[in-house]
Amino acid sequence: MIFKNILGAAIRKQGLGVQFSAIINRGVSYSLSAEQKEIQDVARKFVREEIIPVAGHYDKTGEFPWPVVKKAWELGLMNTHVPPEIGGLGLDVFTSCLIAEEIAYGCTGIMIPIVVSSVAQMPVVLGGNAEQKKNFLGRLTEQPLLAAFCCTEPIAGSDVSGIKTTAVKKGDEYILNGQKMWISNGSVANWYYVLARTDPNPKTPASKAFTGFLVNADTPGITPGRKEWNMGQRASDTRGVTFEDVRIPKENVLIGEGAGFKLTMATFDMSRPGLGAGACGLARRCLDESVKYSMDRKTFGVPIADHQAVQFMLADMAITVETTRAMYQKSAWEFDTNVNSSYYSSIAKCFGADMAMKAALDAVQIFGGNGYNSEYPVEKLMRDAKIFQIYEGTSQIQRLIIARRLLDKAKAGELN
Repeated sequence: MIFKNILGAAIRKQGLGVQFSAIINRGVSYSLSAEQKEIQDVARKFVREEIIPVAGHYDKTGEFPWPVVKKAWELGLMNTHVPPEIGGLGLDVFTSCLIAEEIAYGCTGIMIPIVVSSVAQMPVVLGGNAEQKKNFLGRLTEQPLLAAFCCTEPIAGSDVSGIKTTAVKKGDEYILNGQKMWISNGSVANWYYVLARTDPNPKTPASKAFTGFLVNADTPGITPGRKEWNMGQRASDTRGVTFEDVRIPKENVLIGEGAGFKLTMATFDMSRPGLGAGACGLARRCLDESVKYSMDRKTFGVPIADHQAVQFMLADMAITVETTRAMYQKSAWEFDTNVNSSYYSSIAKCFGADMAMKAALDAVQIFGGNGYNSEYPVEKLMRDAKIFQIYEGTSQIQRLIIARRLLDKAKAGELN
């Protein structure tokens, strides 16, 4: 009551003209809309029926999960960012992240081709003209096709400014040369978003030196490399892609020459909440598998769930799931409301990645010797979790971004 009187007096003093009761009743809502719940239910049912039964097979064989991807396309769980006028759902990042969490619960390796295709689409959504959107986004809604995001190179990963791939303008075309590495959907994509240097001057700042291109995968001079056999997420088609004298029409430049770096960074602000959502889905699967196992497995005459040591690990996993979800949803909301969201997107990605790895390690520990065996699900979860700390900017790079944004706020006098 004292708090209410003090706050009410402060509001009246400021002349805000707002009823106190309205402020008390208008808070942050954690409820999903009816439409979001419906989308979540569709994704959850899809995962239960189409992904979990086959995830082990694709992990063991490394085959690309085309049947699952096509089913996801049929259900409308792909191309969620594509505007409705081009055949997409036009969903916000927040709602798309709900889908990513559910799919990751089933298998993060199968999640990758679906999510990465959305990442490749985002530069077109953000910076494409009407013709580019109709051409490159439209075909993805007409057929179950995929796109790929080509940024990383053999010697340029988190350091995007170190990219060596070049594009030289000749007449009405650009000649693209270089090699990209660790490209998801590398050999199955219908088209690529490629970041290349167009200003040869090494002193030119990154914000002006790079250009984003839309490149059809069947263009002469493009050679996908061998499929990489990685520790985890083996359903993903991860390869190097080489570009040799690839001719790109000037119409396939996004925004204009020199705009590629900023466009790519804006795309990362969108994609990192999705990876946080993926990490949340994986951690949630670790928790569910561990709870079920701990209630069945007995030691010293009782279920191991009765032992405090196990209960603490389960509690830590539950904390991980809830806090990671809160953070990825916060960062997605920031992006959707046109706030400079790199600070929160890096927190979502970094925290989610580190916590998913811890949850997977704890799950293996709870399973004991069985957890180290490939016949049980948590062994795969541990292998799949590690890459979250590496791709789209390592956890260390995310901490650099977070610290720099924090210091920028301090220098500008914006700290609370």
